[in-house]
Amino acid sequence: MSRIVVLGGGESGVGSAVLAKVKGFDVFLSDKGRIEDKYVSVLNQWEIPFEQGTHTEDLIMNADEVIKSPGIPETAPMVQKIIGGGIGIISEIEFAGRYDSAKKICITGSNGKTTTTSLIYHLLMQAGLNVGLGGNIGKSYAYQVATEKHDIYVLELSSFQLDNVYDFKADIAIITNITPDHLDRYGYNMENYVKAKFRITRNMSNEDCFIFCSDDEITVSHLNKIVVKASQFPFTQKEEVAQGAFVKGDRMIVRYKEEECDMYLQELALGGRHNIYNSMAAAIAAKAMDIDNEAIKSALSSFQPVEHRLEKVLSIGNVLYINDSKATNVDSAWYALECQTRPVVWIAGGTDKGNDYSSLVPLVQEKVKALICMGKDNAKLHASFGGIVPQIHDVTSAADAVNLASRLASSGDVVLLSPCCASFDLFKNYEDRGRQFKEAVRKL
Repeated sequence: MSRIVVLGGGESGVGSAVLAKVKGFDVFLSDKGRIEDKYVSVLNQWEIPFEQGTHTEDLIMNADEVIKSPGIPETAPMVQKIIGGGIGIISEIEFAGRYDSAKKICITGSNGKTTTTSLIYHLLMQAGLNVGLGGNIGKSYAYQVATEKHDIYVLELSSFQLDNVYDFKADIAIITNITPDHLDRYGYNMENYVKAKFRITRNMSNEDCFIFCSDDEITVSHLNKIVVKASQFPFTQKEEVAQGAFVKGDRMIVRYKEEECDMYLQELALGGRHNIYNSMAAAIAAKAMDIDNEAIKSALSSFQPVEHRLEKVLSIGNVLYINDSKATNVDSAWYALECQTRPVVWIAGGTDKGNDYSSLVPLVQEKVKALICMGKDNAKLHASFGGIVPQIHDVTSAADAVNLASRLASSGDVVLLSPCCASFDLFKNYEDRGRQFKEAVRKL
């Protein structure tokens, strides 16, 4: 019996362990930190041996293969030992893909991937298809392969999840855009990060479909360096394309093979320039899945925004509170600020990932009346915006940030949580940060 060791006891790791158990492997899970109670109960229910708070080398180094959770960097000492011992390391996505014959629509990118993934899932569900949602969103893909049966999976894949895929293949792959992010995990080398994203196109054949933003310079410049066998469908807001999607006047037009679908931009459920891109990518994928035009229009106009992504929380005293906690990089915050039409009290800060804030300066100058820095170390935000924003304040909790924002905001303003940074200095993750923000708003 082959032995599989899973490193990491979160959604991805526990899902992988359950699938390994279902497939008859001798499986063991190890997490150097504490495993959440809900995951401990899943491991116990499936009778999977595990440890937490430590890595016992003897129980790990006898593995035939290791499944590494995406949050664990390759530089972690245990991972280095495994590599040194010549044991193969794969991701949950690679492992689950071995046992899954469903059609796979896979989405990656620095920004917009959660919204695009959710849009496509909504489109296919509305069309009555049997579809699963997984990857970096929702339930673990491996857990679903172990316990459910879907004809199609829509998978949001981060660069970390793609790092250890080898034989996995997408039928439809989408890269929304590529901007500097997570450079701390890629040796501060942009090329390494871009290559990680492009792993989504591995193993694709000429029957497959690759959808990308042709307005994104980094994506396009890299596309010229590699061979993608799949049919290519660009989406753009700058020009007309023979195949793909583009904007003409006040309409979005999608061309897929012999078919064409068009829709007024004002009918889209999601506003802002960046969401036109997301809607175009989703519409091309829907056409590739044979969804008819009326169903596409209906789904794109009825979609509800994703939690923590420009999520309107409440309006109090004509001040609108927006939760954009998922904006963990500069580009996401740029989109959030770009689509605001009212004066902004901006809440930002957290764990800096090598951010360069210069691209935000014109928008901040134009729109932000006050900046509240919510992080343990806010020096970089002060240095970047000190001479630009009339007032900058420091806080160390979501409740303090919201209370201060409510005092600084006037009628007609927006309070925008769009942090630009990771959340790990003060919160468990971006969801925890977003929920604490919303709870504080509701208590005002």
